[in-house]
This record gives sequence, structure tokens and C-alpha cells, in this order.
Amino acid sequence: MIVVFVLVGLVVPAAFGALHWYAWRRLVRDTTRGPGLARRTGTVVIVTGPVLMFAALIAERTGAPFWLQRVLGWPGFLWMAFSLYLLLALVAAEFVRPLVRRLVEREAPAEVAVPRPERVPAGTAATEPEPGSAPEPESKEPESAGPSRAAAPSRRLFVSRVVGGAAAAAAVGTVGYGTYGVLRGPGVKRVTVPLAKLPRSAHGFRIAVVSDIHLSPVLGRGFAQRVVDTINSTQPDLIAVVGDLVDGSVKDLGPAAAPLSRLKARHGSYFVTGNHEYFSGAAQWVEEVRRLGLNPLENARTELPAFDLAGVNDVAGESEGQGPDFGKALGDRDTTRAVVLLAHQPVQIHEAVRHDVDLQLSGHTHGGQLWPGNLVAAAANPTVAGLERYGATQLYVSRGAGAWGPPTRVGAPSDITVVELASRQA
Repeated sequence: MIVVFVLVGLVVPAAFGALHWYAWRRLVRDTTRGPGLARRTGTVVIVTGPVLMFAALIAERTGAPFWLQRVLGWPGFLWMAFSLYLLLALVAAEFVRPLVRRLVEREAPAEVAVPRPERVPAGTAATEPEPGSAPEPESKEPESAGPSRAAAPSRRLFVSRVVGGAAAAAAVGTVGYGTYGVLRGPGVKRVTVPLAKLPRSAHGFRIAVVSDIHLSPVLGRGFAQRVVDTINSTQPDLIAVVGDLVDGSVKDLGPAAAPLSRLKARHGSYFVTGNHEYFSGAAQWVEEVRRLGLNPLENARTELPAFDLAGVNDVAGESEGQGPDFGKALGDRDTTRAVVLLAHQPVQIHEAVRHDVDLQLSGHTHGGQLWPGNLVAAAANPTVAGLERYGATQLYVSRGAGAWGPPTRVGAPSDITVVELASRQA
């Protein structure tokens, strides 16, 4: 195991360094004439970005002083997203570069070599022109050993600047728009889920599902308030917070989570742990959300008037002896009643099927967060986002309200989902 960690610790920085060298070559070396202010500035940016990124990751994982996490978080995590889309744009630009070069060569006027008269050494008699020939005009051009060419940037340099500039602009635009999408707060998505065992009296029961808020040194109290306001605006009957609420300790992020005390729902608000809670002190956060008025479901079940609501711990809790216990949460229940299960990770659906769960509500995937991350998420999860059926059990996966690492989403907009339960008896 130690050998694996050592290899990963060597391979990942080496690969990241190689990718940044490629970016430096295309954006700095190929677009500048030589050593100078522009090349030095570009080199500093390309070197500083990944350093800040790794520093932000290390500071978060090691529990560095909160002020330091905040200082490093914004530039470091934004560089993570920017470097991804810069690399993709530069790779795409390799296919465009030959086309731009041909276009420039077609449009540019041909360079004309102008011959220079040979110098005549002092004291040497000029050669008499042959009879009938025109005398050579005197030249006032400066002496030159070869043909004269316009002192303009070469076509290769021009093409590199155009293509590199377009790639950098595309990356900045993509990350900027994706960051704006996160900071303005999640949108509301509505899904209707029919349940065979749901009584007619509960037809139209609305559950506001929110996952992956990821309060952090980057997404703080203001973001939490926007999430709370959005949830309350849907006027739900019940609120389900299905894990990954925070990335940090109660000491650092307790004030950021305070707006959660203003969540309003007729049947209350419920919480289950996600994997990031176990990086942040899960026991302390369970007590904190309880203090804020949420009801933690730690491998537990509560009976609502029309159905049972159960919750299991995240699988990451197994390292602390607090993993999911489906038997404890779902055993000895009345199987004629519908049961809705809160479980952070979609992979828990297989246990849910074995325990005859009607509907599982999950998050964790972020919908991929940064395209093409959805392909990676699809390889690790049975469902990346949306509603799917597994036997008699339905699974709904939210894309989440926040973001981990870069406060940026591309191709996976954040959401709060209002799941409306429908009775087949209605």
C-alpha cells in the first residue's frame, strides 16, 4: 500500500508537470520572440498556478489555519479548473493550427527578395559599361549581405499567438461562466416519482432534496444562505440533506452553516452523512446539524404519517466503525408501508434493493461537475444524475448544490430537486 502511495505521489506530479510544460511551450515559448518581460511573466504564471493548486489541496487536507485555506483556496482551486480546460483547448488547437497556417499563407503577400549592388572597393576603377548598355543607377540603400525582408513577426509566430490566445480565451470563458453558475446558487428541478405503496392521502408530498453543498473556505455563509432561500422558496413538506455538507471543521465552518437553522418544512429537515463529513469530523457535524434544527438519521428510521423515512451512514464511515447498517435502519419495519431511504452514494442502491426500499435519494456524483468528469463518474456510480429504476426500487441522484475543489461547474449545473411523490391510488 505504501508503495502505491509513493508511486502515485511521483507519477501524478510528473504528469501534471509535463502537461504544464506543454502549456508553457504553446502559450509562452511559441508566442514570444525570446527572453524578455513577456516570456518571464508567462513562465511565472504557468509555474505559480500548479504550486498554488497543490498548496490549496494540502492546506485543506491537513487542516491548515483557516485564513491560509481561504488565501490559497480561490486561486489554487480555480487553477485546477482552468488548467483542465486550457489543456483541452490546446489539444483541440493542434487540429486547428494547420488550417490557420494555410489561411495566413494564402492571404499574406509573397515576400520579394531585392538584389543589392555589389560593393566596389576603394581605388578600383569602375567597369566601363558595354556599348549600348544602360548605366547602373546609384543605390542609396544600406549595405546588406543578402536579400531584404520586412521586419514583421514571422507567420509562425503570428499563428502561435492567434491559436494560443484563442485557447486561453476559451479556457477563461469556460471557467468564468462555470464559476458564475455556482456562485449565483442552485436552480430548482422538479421530478415526480410514483410509489405503489404510497397512500392517496400523501399524493403530491414534496421532498426538497439537497446534496453536496460543500461549505468550505471558498463557499461560505453567503452561499449557504442562497441555498436555504432557494429551498424555502419551494415550500416543501420535508427537506432531505443527503451528505457532503462541509469541507472543514465545525470550528472553522460552523458560522458558515448557521443559515441552515432557517430551513422550513412542515415535516422537518433530515440529514445523513456523506464521505466528506468523515474528512471533517463527522461526529461533531452530526451534533452541529442537530443543534441547527436538523434531524440526523444515523442508520435510523422515522415513521411519518404516510411512509417511513430512513437514513444510513456513508460507506466512508466504515473506517471509523460507523459505516452503513441497513439492517438497523430498515429491519422490523412494516413492509406494507412505502419507505424512502436517504443514502449519500448511489452505489448503496444494491443494498437498498435487497431491503425492499421503494425510493433511494442520493447525491455524491455532482453530475460529473467538470465535463468530461461525467465519464469518470459514470464508471464509478450506477447512476450519475436523475431517476432510474433498479428492480422494484427507484433511485434519484441529485447533481448537488455546491462544488468540491473549484467552485466551478461545466456541463453539470447545480440543483435542488423537489421530488413529488405520487400515489398510484390517486
